[in-house]
Formats: sequence, structure tokens, C-alpha cells
Amino acid sequence: MNWEIVMGLEVHVELSTKTKIFCSCTTEFGGAPNTHCCPVCTGMPGTLPVLNEKVLEYAVKAGIALNCDITRYNKFDRKNYFYPDLPKAYQISQLYLPFARDGHVDITTPSGVSKSIRIHEIHMEEDAGKLIHSPYGDATFPDYNRCGVPLIEIVSEPDFRSAEEVVAYLAKLKSSFEYLGISDVKMEEGSMRADVNLSVRPYGSSEFGTRTEMKNINSFKAIERAIAFESQRQIELLESGGTVVQETRRWDDNKGKSLAMRSKENAQDYRYFPEPDIPPISISEEMIKELTDAQPEFAHEKLERYVADFGMAKADAEIITSSKHLASLFEKTTELCGNPKETVYWILSQIMYFMNERGVLPENITLSPEKFARFIGIVLSDRINRQTGKTVFEAMFFADGDFDVEKYIVENNLEQVDDTDLIRETIKSVFAANPKTVEQYKAGQTKVTGFFVGQTMKALKGKAKPDTVNKVLTEELKNL
Repeated sequence: MNWEIVMGLEVHVELSTKTKIFCSCTTEFGGAPNTHCCPVCTGMPGTLPVLNEKVLEYAVKAGIALNCDITRYNKFDRKNYFYPDLPKAYQISQLYLPFARDGHVDITTPSGVSKSIRIHEIHMEEDAGKLIHSPYGDATFPDYNRCGVPLIEIVSEPDFRSAEEVVAYLAKLKSSFEYLGISDVKMEEGSMRADVNLSVRPYGSSEFGTRTEMKNINSFKAIERAIAFESQRQIELLESGGTVVQETRRWDDNKGKSLAMRSKENAQDYRYFPEPDIPPISISEEMIKELTDAQPEFAHEKLERYVADFGMAKADAEIITSSKHLASLFEKTTELCGNPKETVYWILSQIMYFMNERGVLPENITLSPEKFARFIGIVLSDRINRQTGKTVFEAMFFADGDFDVEKYIVENNLEQVDDTDLIRETIKSVFAANPKTVEQYKAGQTKVTGFFVGQTMKALKGKAKPDTVNKVLTEELKNL
């Protein structure tokens, strides 16, 4: 029997406000356990939460970007559960009147599948704390630093049919929120994580199967592996005559399998009721218009513009627009130097190399557009060639504090050699040192020309102007 996977996602995104959703505690990641919390975010008796206005602003920005209808009148609710990650035994969330509904995200997968993923709703809520379990199994230590960190939860419809679609959707969300500037979306720090609701059904069936939920998966690769394992587990269970139990499961990436945690709760199990300590929220038309007008140019829009305006290859544009920081560096540098092609070359050949091989993150790049543009101007003026340029670029890229490109070139004697007489003498020395190769050339093996170029550049420490070397070499080869 052929089976079809059906999935819906609940994506939690931490908003990058400086303070928490209902108090003034810092949202900074890390810190000693229980040092970023106060009586409000730990729910002590007699305390009153107050909504952080910036949280509402960021949330509405996200709702607009995901093509949602913004609920003008919305409110908070209490989600009751007894678990030590929230000491007050309830979470402030939104069930009945979330701030955004009925949106969609358009995706295209690497294999070419294009579809629109429907958004059921987006709501605001507070994050829970973290439980640290003793490796000896005899104790659990709560860290409430994360209690009250502002979240939005994006709840999709069950529109996914493959892991590839899920990853494309998450990548689109991640990019959108980075460009909006509302979250650092660092999945490794839990700033963005996904719950995968998954079921299987016979291909062609219109009835949904029994779903399971895999909680808090925080990397694309882990999500792909989790979907592959859980879908196969359900298929094998059904084909052997068993039944799938609706439950919450934990994905163990080290073991490569999902493990049952608890039976899956429904809304009534949480005994939701309106949050009595926070008044309803009224979102004005003026606020919606202002935030709509302020929406940035997103990655897919920049990609189209780069291809149209700069003649950039689509694959190159995809790489540069994959990061807001890279795109900004490209645009500002191009504006200063007036040469997008050269800017793209150095980003793809050097910056991407440093990112991939040395683990440099786009947001940690300190190279200023001014220095980058000045460097490009020096290369284009033929003061240094590209090979020497790579040495200079690396020194500039990793420099601490001020870095004077011109001073570095002069002090390290890196200016390009364009002295025809010096190059000619160097070529003659190369001929003299390699008589066998000279005889090969005379015998018609012209491919050794590249050897002569390489030896000449090596003798001149890579500083010779390639065009001049080739011109003089051609002249001297005629004289052999």
C-alpha cells in the first residue's frame, strides 16, 4: 500500500525584545540559572503582569508579513497545567482571540514543488522555564531564566506532505523574521523551534489518520530525520495490524528515534479561561497601516531585484539574500564602489569560504562596507592582483579594530609588479632553470606554457600583473 504523510506545524519564535513579555527582566540568552527572573515572571502571589508594547508591535509585524488578518480586538487566556517549568502552574497565551488568523506562506522546494501553506493562526504567549535533569536520575533542577520570554506561535493547517516542504516553509519563516528584525531565529539557542504534528493515510484517502506530536525540534536536519522516522514507525505499525496512539513524543536526535512522552492533550485538558490580570487589546487601523508601510524588502523580493537590476545569477542571488546581513553588506558596498559584479565575486569567493570553513556567522561579520569598497577600488586599479588580493582581504576581514588597506599593502610590499624588464628577466631565469621543459615546448608541447606562467608568478611572489606576464612570455617563447 502507498502511504501519504500529512503534517501540520506549530512553530515557536522568541521575539528579540530587550525585556520579557510581562515584566522588565532581560531576555538575554544564557546567564547563571535563575538570575534573569523576578516575582512577576515566576508568578508570585500579588504580582500583576503588564504587556510589553514592543512584543505587540513585533507580533503584528509578523502577522502582516505572513499575510494574516489582524484581529483588531484580541485578548490573553490562561492555559492551566501542573508542570514545574512554570512555577505559577499556568501559561499566559491566546486561545479564543489570537491576534492573527488566516494567513499563508508561499514556498518553492529545491525539487521545484510550489505551494501555499495556510496559516490557521498566530498567537502571543510567554515561554516556559528549563528543567535540567541530573545525569544520576535522582533530581531535576529548574532554571526560570526563560520564563516570560515573549513568543509567537505560528500554527499551520495540515498542508505539508513531505519533509522537503516543511524545511522550505521553516526556511521562509526564518528568513522573514530575520529581515523583519523581530527575532534572531537562532535555532541552536531555541529562538525558533517546531512541533511536528504527523499522521499517515492511504494515498488518495480524504480521511486524516491519528496524529502524533513531536515537540521542540530545533534544526532542519533533525526535523528531516524526525519526519522520516516517525512516518515509517506509523506505517509499519499500521501495516502490522496495530493502531497509532494520539500522543506527544520527544525526538532524540542522538538515538535517531522518537520516544513517547505523554498522551496528547486537547484544549479542554488545559481548562483555558480569560486572563483576568491583563485587559483586552485593541489594535488600531493606524497601527496596522504604519507597520504595513514599514515592511522591509524580503529575501525573495531582493533576489528578483538583484537578478533584474544587477544581472546576477539566480544561484548567486540566493546565497547573498539568504542572510539579511550579507545582503546589506552587498548593497552598501555596491553603492559605494559602483561595481556589483566585483562585490559578488569577493563575497562568494572569500566571505562564504570563511563562513563555511571557519564557522563565521553572517551577523558576526565586522567588515564595513567602506573598507570593502575601498579594497575593491584598489583591486580594480591594478595596484594588487586577485591572488594577492585574497591575502589582503583575509587580513582585512579578520582585523581587530582599524585596518588601513593601503598601509597594509605598502608595509608588506604587495603592490603589483608591472615592470616589463623585471618580468622579462624573470622569465629568462625560469627558462634557464628548466631546460627540459623548454625542450618540451620546442617539441610542440604548448601546454607547458602554464608551467612557465606559474614559475614566473612564484618567483615574483605572486605580485606580477598576469596580463603583462602573459604578454612578455609570449614574446620570449617566440625567441626560443
